[in-house]
Amino acid sequence: MNSRQDTEAATFSNEDLLPRVPLPTVEDSCRRFIDWCAPLLTADELAATEAEVASFLRPDGPGRKLQAALEEYNAEEGVHSWLDTFWPYRYLGRRDRIALNANFFFLFKDAGQRQVERAAGLIAAALNYKRQLDEERIPPIVQRGQPLTMEQNKYLFSATRIPGPVQDTVRLPYSDEWPGPSRARHIVVFFRGNMFRMDVLGADGRPHSLDDLMAGLHAVMKTGAVRSERDASVGHLTTKARAEWAASREALLVGDPGNAEALDEIETALFCVCLEDFAPKDNLEACDHLLHGDSGNRWFDKAVSLIVFEDGRAGINVEHCGLDGTTILSFVDALLGTPAEEQSRQSEARSQGMPAVEPIEFRLDAALRADVGAAAESFAAYGAATATTTVSFEDFGTARAKELRISPDAFVQMAYQLAHQRAKGHVGATYESIATRQYRRGRTEAMRVVTPEVLRFVAAMEDPGADTGTRRAAFRAAADKHVQRAKECQAGQVPEQHLWELQLIQKRRGETLGVTEQPALYESPGWLTMRDDYLSTSSAPSTNIQYFGFGSTSSRCIGVAYVLLPDRFNLYLSTPLPVAEQMYVFADKLREAVGELQDLLATESAEN
Repeated sequence: MNSRQDTEAATFSNEDLLPRVPLPTVEDSCRRFIDWCAPLLTADELAATEAEVASFLRPDGPGRKLQAALEEYNAEEGVHSWLDTFWPYRYLGRRDRIALNANFFFLFKDAGQRQVERAAGLIAAALNYKRQLDEERIPPIVQRGQPLTMEQNKYLFSATRIPGPVQDTVRLPYSDEWPGPSRARHIVVFFRGNMFRMDVLGADGRPHSLDDLMAGLHAVMKTGAVRSERDASVGHLTTKARAEWAASREALLVGDPGNAEALDEIETALFCVCLEDFAPKDNLEACDHLLHGDSGNRWFDKAVSLIVFEDGRAGINVEHCGLDGTTILSFVDALLGTPAEEQSRQSEARSQGMPAVEPIEFRLDAALRADVGAAAESFAAYGAATATTTVSFEDFGTARAKELRISPDAFVQMAYQLAHQRAKGHVGATYESIATRQYRRGRTEAMRVVTPEVLRFVAAMEDPGADTGTRRAAFRAAADKHVQRAKECQAGQVPEQHLWELQLIQKRRGETLGVTEQPALYESPGWLTMRDDYLSTSSAPSTNIQYFGFGSTSSRCIGVAYVLLPDRFNLYLSTPLPVAEQMYVFADKLREAVGELQDLLATESAEN
C-alpha cells in the first residue's frame, strides 16, 4: 500500500480537511465512457452507443438536466460528496443475497495456536483496537503524502445491516440515533449453530484478560456442545434475499416479544466470533467456509465476524455496505501485527473472572421454523452451486515484477486478459476496484481494464507470426496504459459511477426534473456490455493474510481476488458451477501466462 501513519493526529481529525470527490462534467464522462466501452463493441454497436450519447448530451437532453440536479445536490450544506446517496443505494439497495454475493473474506496467516487461544487472542486484539479508536488514537493513514479518510472505521464495531422491504438500513454507532462510539460490552459467539452473548468488557469498560476470555469461550463450547437443530438456527435467515429476510425479521418480532431482545443482543454486539467444530483439509476448504460456510453459525448482516476453525486457523467475513478491503486490511494488520499478550496489556485488560455467558434464544413457531429450515437448505444449495479454486505462485511477486521494470498490478491484470482469451476464446469486460480514500468519504472507483492496447497485446501474444520484440512492445504499451488509467481513476476522472448516479437520479426524481423516462443511453450496447463482467478483480496486499475472496458477480463471471506480495501471489477464484470448467481452464492458462510473460520481459535485459 506504500502507506504510513500520522502518529500525532487524532483518528478522524482530517475528515473535514480532505478534498471532495471531484464531480466530472457530463461531457467528460460521456467521452470517457465511449473510450472505455469501444474496445468491447462491434462497429455497429459502437455507432448505436455514440448516437445515444449524443442524444443524452443534446442541449435540451436528459444528461444536462440530471447533471444540473447532481451539481445542485453536491453544493448542499451537509453533503460530503456527490456520491453520498450513491453508496447507500449501491450496497443497501441490492435485493439479492449478500451472503456469498456481497460479503468478502480474508484467510489469516497461521499462528500455530489452538482454537480457543487463537479466538481469545483475536478478541483481545479487537478490543485493544476499539479502545484506541474510541479515544481516536488510531493514527490516520497517509499514503504517498496524502491523508486517507478513516470514516469507515466507524463501521467496525456494533454495526449491523438491517433488512428492509425496499432498501436496507444500518444500525450503527457514530450516528444520530446512537451518538459516539459503541458502549456495548458484549460480543456474539457462535458454536454448532448455537448463539451466545459473551461480555468481553467489564462494567468499567476495561477488557477481560486473555485467561478470562478463554474461560468464556470454553463455557460457550461446553454449553453449546449439542448442535442446534437446523431449523432453529436463526442465522440461516441472514442468507435470504433482502426483502424476504425483511419479512422474516418482521415475523420474528411479531411472533414473540423475546425475539426483539434476542435481535437487539445480536445487532448491538461489538462483533461476532464463529467457532467451527472441524479443521479444513486445505486452504481452499478454509476459504470456502470463510465465504459461506455453515450459515447457522453466522450472522452475515454483522459488519465483522471473526471465524476460527478447530485447528486454530482463522479468518474474517465482512459485510460490505460500510467497509472496503483497505479498511479491513488495516484492521487485520493491527490485530495480527502485535502478539495477543501485548494487545491485552495495551488495552489495560485485567482479570475479572469468567465473563458472563448467556444463550441467545429465539422463540419460533412452526412457520418460522419452516422458514429457517428452508433458508438453510436454499443457501447450502447456493453454496454448492458455486465453484471455487485457489492459485498460488511461490516464484512471482511484486519484487520480481519490479526486477522486470513493470507495474506489478499491470503485470497480473495483463496475465488475466491473456488467460481469459485462451480459456474462453475472447477478451471480456473486466472490473478492477480502485481505492479513492484520499477524498472526503472516498471509497472506491470502478476501473475497466480492457483498452485498445490490451486487445493489441492479446492479439500479438496469440499471433504465431509475431516476434518477441513485437509481443514485448505490445505488453509494455498495454501495461503503461493500465497504469495511466488507474491514475485517472484515483483522480476521480472516471465515467461509470458518475453516469450510474445520473441514472439513479432519473429513477428517484425524474418526474420533477422533466426526465420522465430512463435515457436510452442506459440500454445502449456500450453501457450493457461494459458492465457485464467476465472478470471481477480486486487485490488485498498484506503479509498477514494468505487469501482474500468474494463471490462472482454474474452467471458467467469469474471473481478474481488476489494477494500480491513481494515474494508470492495467491488468488481465490469463484464462478457459478455451470461454467466451472472455464474457470479451471482459466486457472491453468493463468499459470502459463505468468511464466510466459516473465520470460518475455526477462529476455529484454538479455538482449540489451
